[in-house]
Formats: sequence, C-alpha cells, structure tokens
Amino acid sequence: MFKRAFYSLLLLGMTAPALAKVEAVDGYVRLLPPGTPNTAAFMVLKNDADQAVKLVAASSPAASRAELHTHLHENGVMKMRQVESIEIPAKGEVVLKPGSLHIMLFEIGTLSEQTPMPLTLTLDDGQQLALSLPVKPIEPMGEMQHMKH
Repeated sequence: MFKRAFYSLLLLGMTAPALAKVEAVDGYVRLLPPGTPNTAAFMVLKNDADQAVKLVAASSPAASRAELHTHLHENGVMKMRQVESIEIPAKGEVVLKPGSLHIMLFEIGTLSEQTPMPLTLTLDDGQQLALSLPVKPIEPMGEMQHMKH
C-alpha cells in the first residue's frame, strides 16, 4: 500500500507542469526628494511560458510594505488603486510604468542612486524573482520643462 502511494506521488511529481519562465527587464526604483517616504518600482515582466502567470506580491527589506497598484481615471481625476495581482500573458509581457501598473514601496529609509534596491516578486505558481533594481531620478515631463523658461 505504502509503495503504491509512493510511486503515485512520484509519478505526479514528474508530470507537474514546469514553472513559467518570467523575467524582469529594464527595472528601476524612482528616486524621490529626501523626506518622501514612499516610491515606486517599474519594469517589464516577460513570460516565455505557454500559460499566463500572475504577479501576486512584492517585498523589499528596504520598505515596510510593497503593494501592486494601478492608476485609474475617475471623473477626470487620476487615482491610484491597489490590485490583487498583475497578469503576465502567455508568451507576452506586461509593462509596469509611471501612470499605469506599478509596485508601490512604502516607508523607505534612504534611497541613493549609488545603491541598488532589493525587491522580491512572488508569482502565483510559487516562483520568486529576486531583483536588485537601480535607483533613478524622476524624469521631468514635457509640460514641466516648458514651465522652466
């Protein structure tokens, strides 16, 4: 009886689907002015697998908490909202960028362009991606450049 159960489990283990191959590229954390406790991480998540996978959590030892967020337009006002997960399509990618999907990082200590920020992403298949993201200053928007004349 025990032997049969063991071989059944062994067979199940061999036929389990492989984990999706997810890669994070062009990632960075936004450098904010001193004294600003929250920031965001951006990147492109690429999925080479034949099935979609979801980003379900993020964490960093440099932040008290990390949340998955999106921006919504409600009655002409742009608002941030937490989301449960971010789907990465099969054989596709999802872009986390300013004004769209992103990872909010709360209560950051000190950020420096000289020190990369560690960030761990957790996928719904149990896979974890350990990242070390460069810290970059905020890019000025076109309208702001015009105002500086």
